[in-house]
Amino acid sequence: MTDTANPYGAQAHARAMAGTRVDAMPTLPASVAADLPAGVTAEAMVWEETIASGGYAAKQLARGARLRLTDLAGDACASMLVFNAERPIERLNVADTLKVQWNAYLGAGRLVLSDMGKVMLSVLDDDAGTHDAFCGASNQASNARRYGTGDNWGPHPNARDRFSLALAKFGLGRRDIHPCITWFKGVRVEEDGGITPQIGPFAPGRTLTLRAEMDLIVVIANCPHVLDARADYSVTPLRVSAWRGPVTPVDDPIRNATPEGLRAFLNVESDFSR
Repeated sequence: MTDTANPYGAQAHARAMAGTRVDAMPTLPASVAADLPAGVTAEAMVWEETIASGGYAAKQLARGARLRLTDLAGDACASMLVFNAERPIERLNVADTLKVQWNAYLGAGRLVLSDMGKVMLSVLDDDAGTHDAFCGASNQASNARRYGTGDNWGPHPNARDRFSLALAKFGLGRRDIHPCITWFKGVRVEEDGGITPQIGPFAPGRTLTLRAEMDLIVVIANCPHVLDARADYSVTPLRVSAWRGPVTPVDDPIRNATPEGLRAFLNVESDFSR
């Protein structure tokens, strides 16, 4: 057994771990990822990572990039924040995302909008159909009520605190945490105004594919949904894959689907016409 109590032993142990893989970690470089999405070359990959239960990740993506989330075991919960990478003061606005599209539920063909009237992401494909733009992220208090603890360093981390760790890598802080969208865990609003959660677990392997419509910072926390009533901290790993892609053309069907959506695209395109 290596003696890690002295610097040389610790160095030898650390170097002996080179090449070790665990179930949840980034794949570096992303080009060596296995099971690439259909039609995607290894050279096009820019992000490949499996986010552990209770884990988080963040990445800057270029305009035109495709982002695929995969619910590997059917119980992932991908809470997402989105920022304009050039000007992070512009960020996801959940209320506008819903009201501008006259629709309470996100899925294929829908848009994710910023607080400046611009489209940030388009939903290209969705075979999950259970997403939440109402309830927001779990926090330390909500997790403590459910599981007994909820801090970042314990066994039951919450999404909001995970966001804070991720944002620090981009010079952002707790004040930049805004209402999130949660993918793979859904809610339905009933006629009486009540909310019915759609928590699962679901069939493994469900996917969601998004297209970046501007340069973005994407932050993801994989923690149980705030309305998950199960006594156990129940969440399974989430796979994140991103690759380079073409910028949305002017004849794109999602871009032209509605006058409101087209205006959001035109607002973005004006930034790139300088």
